[in-house]
Amino acid sequence: MKGRKENMLNVRLDNDTNQKLTEYSEQHGSSKSAIVKEALAMYFNKEQSKQLPFALGSDLFGTAKSGKADLSATYKSKVKSKLREKHTH
Repeated sequence: MKGRKENMLNVRLDNDTNQKLTEYSEQHGSSKSAIVKEALAMYFNKEQSKQLPFALGSDLFGTAKSGKADLSATYKSKVKSKLREKHTH
């Protein structure tokens, strides 16, 4: 953990939740903090997976990197042009 700063968070739990966390901690030999960290990581992964497919893949779609918004509309003419260039030599 050298160089990694951790933050502390205080959470109030009702008696039932605290008891369940204590029992789970003892049964699995994990600290309460480790269990809560893992639960939060699982929660955030679940929430991230709820994003719309477009949002998840937006960095992979054409205009994101090329800056050309007409690639899907002009692909045939681009292919024909490339083929003509290749076969005219």
